[in-house]
Amino acid sequence: MSYRIRFTEEARADLQRLYGFLIEQAQGDPDTAERALAGISHAIALLGATPVSCRKADPRHPFLRERVIGFGATGYVALFEIENDRTVTILAVRHQREDDYH
Repeated sequence: MSYRIRFTEEARADLQRLYGFLIEQAQGDPDTAERALAGISHAIALLGATPVSCRKADPRHPFLRERVIGFGATGYVALFEIENDRTVTILAVRHQREDDYH
């Protein structure tokens, strides 16, 4: 089964914010930002095939899950919801050291 992946506006804004932060930290060199975005995109694309394999974000909500995305010494976390047997919605994307997406 293949799931369609969609993003909330908030999740799209998260990706833009993360990219901008990495560009700023690299003083305008987009290489690290491009690699991070590619890694996030690849991990999210895999949700199209196996969203149920990711850990539950909240035991009370079995379809609210998170995908850990390794990058360098830390990485990112994508919060998503399995809406039905065809759709996965990305709700938020954060750096692992952030804790405010729940």
